[in-house]
Amino acid sequence: MPSATASTTSQGMQAYAAPSLFQPHRARDAIRDAHQKKIRPLLCYYAGLSSLPITRFLAPMNFDAVWIDWEHSSCNVETMTSMVHESIFMSQGATIPFVRVPGHDHAAIGYALDAGASIIIPQVNTVEEAKHVVSSAKFGSKQRGSRSAPPFRLIPGITDQTIDSARDIHQNLNDQAAIMIQIETLEGINNLDAILTEVPDIDIVWLGALDARVSMNLPGGFAGGTEKEWLAAKEKFFSVMDKHDKPYGGFAFADPPFGSPEAIKEAAKRMSFIACSADVLHLTRLAGDLHKVKEILDN
Repeated sequence: MPSATASTTSQGMQAYAAPSLFQPHRARDAIRDAHQKKIRPLLCYYAGLSSLPITRFLAPMNFDAVWIDWEHSSCNVETMTSMVHESIFMSQGATIPFVRVPGHDHAAIGYALDAGASIIIPQVNTVEEAKHVVSSAKFGSKQRGSRSAPPFRLIPGITDQTIDSARDIHQNLNDQAAIMIQIETLEGINNLDAILTEVPDIDIVWLGALDARVSMNLPGGFAGGTEKEWLAAKEKFFSVMDKHDKPYGGFAFADPPFGSPEAIKEAAKRMSFIACSADVLHLTRLAGDLHKVKEILDN
């Protein structure tokens, strides 16, 4: 299967597009190439709101990826599907949609993949849970797959072209969409070595610091903390990631108050997937705009 080329830097994620924009990108290859430093980390914006107008507005900006949060910004299947399609089509293949599904539901995983997205699975704590979600995402018994083959999702002879003509469309799709799991509890951290050993089809892991700290009865916060038990948990997480040479994703920002140029450069040394912006962060600044104008006019 093709990988990074000399034109990848100029093409961005279009270099990893499938033969049809109705199919998922070769996101697995993109993440692997970023991990191996063949390309820079995938730069993502976090779509914390289930909003088609926001997706439509941001798509032409050509972020490498968009995180569509179906878990915490609930919407129906049609809205999620439309957000995926607009991310792909309105960026002309420059943006890879990742959908964080609401839990481990087999049907929700299928909906997101059928739409053409890669998937993010929250709250993976055990080997059994990891096996279930990967099975739900794969076709065929060779990968212990239980995903249902959609008979009309792709149009025969039009949108079902394959990257590798020696294999059928379902075998190709298995190698295209990426699976990201989120480790968000101390239990998940303690089980991560077994998870990555027994479920090798996981492509990338995200440490959910906010949920992990809450699960450990520590104060919540994206920045983490310096508590002895938290530092020990993080050290264990990253030692397992290094042992398995597994790509890592997370938040990192270039500007205060959440980051700096130095912080984003440091993050890029380890991360293969960086959520570097968010619709919700920028929208919260509207309150600051209002406060500033009131201050000017009232003085």
